[in-house]
Amino acid sequence: MTALDQKYFQRLVESSPDIVIAVDREGIVTYYNDGARQNLGYSSAEIIGEKLTRIYPSVEEARRVMKAMRESKDAGRISSFETIFRSKSGEPIPVAISGSLIHDEQGVEIGSIGFARDMRRMRLREQLATAGEIAVSLAHEINNPLESMTNNLELVTRSLEAHFNQTDFATERERLDSIRGAIRRVQAIVQRLDDIARKGVYQTRDYLAGKKMADLAAPEAAAAGPEHDADRPHGDWPLRGMSVLVLDDDLSVVNSLADLLRAEQCVVHTATLPSKALGLLRNMKIDAVISDVVMPEMDGYEFYTRIKQEMPDLPVILMTAYYYDRDHIIKRSRMQGLEGAIFKKPINPAKLRQLLIHSRNKP
Repeated sequence: MTALDQKYFQRLVESSPDIVIAVDREGIVTYYNDGARQNLGYSSAEIIGEKLTRIYPSVEEARRVMKAMRESKDAGRISSFETIFRSKSGEPIPVAISGSLIHDEQGVEIGSIGFARDMRRMRLREQLATAGEIAVSLAHEINNPLESMTNNLELVTRSLEAHFNQTDFATERERLDSIRGAIRRVQAIVQRLDDIARKGVYQTRDYLAGKKMADLAAPEAAAAGPEHDADRPHGDWPLRGMSVLVLDDDLSVVNSLADLLRAEQCVVHTATLPSKALGLLRNMKIDAVISDVVMPEMDGYEFYTRIKQEMPDLPVILMTAYYYDRDHIIKRSRMQGLEGAIFKKPINPAKLRQLLIHSRNKP
């Protein structure tokens, strides 16, 4: 190596954001780069010439690292060996060390050098990734019960409307709209949690005397209008006799959606597995299919493409409790010709009704 190469190498190591420390045989620090200074808080003058144990929480921990090097089967080298450093302020810093023993020309050990990476940011990223997975799962687990609640709420609304006069029903409608508002609020909170987990951007608000917490509030959701179509003319049943297949692996969603469609005087068939749904489609006259996106056996895209192969003119509507199309199931289905898709549960009953009317009237 030329002198120029040596100077370049020294500058490269010195400017590395990782912690680079070399020690002699006795464990005295002989080299300490700028990355070590930034991470540990000690200046070079404070550390060079001192025992390496100064940056460890205990002598035993320092000995554990050196023992791993000396007992390594890779000629005194270790890679991503996890340990703990202690900063000047006393803060423990989890690190992963890659290093090796240094020998002279006769093969005698004269010291060691280690490159340590601060694991805090990496672990934070892992925690955020885990939080994102939890948020996605949480959205699914909450939105499916909300779907059942929304469907049954629509049925209750229709039943009360049929049994009360207009004046008495006005009071009941206020209560029902209050429940709808609460459902929308829960939806908005789950949506906000999902956004925070995926984008990592959020605001905080005061909580319990100065304590801060993530702000999940979404007041705009409360301003949304009613989601039912109670104002339609009495006796208007454009879906009467329409045969609809409902597929979802959540039985409460299947049952509530089936009841809602039967209230529209549809003929409803149900399934909780795609294989059973395909069997029904092959043996019965079905006018439209409403299918979940994420299911056992096959996802909504595969189910949709199988239907299109055998029954290319059959309308299919996909619904999902997830807040984004992580596996591009709906996107891929649209590329194959899917026209109607309800992206989020709980479904707006009036919107579902209009989609089915459109599919039925389509030439």
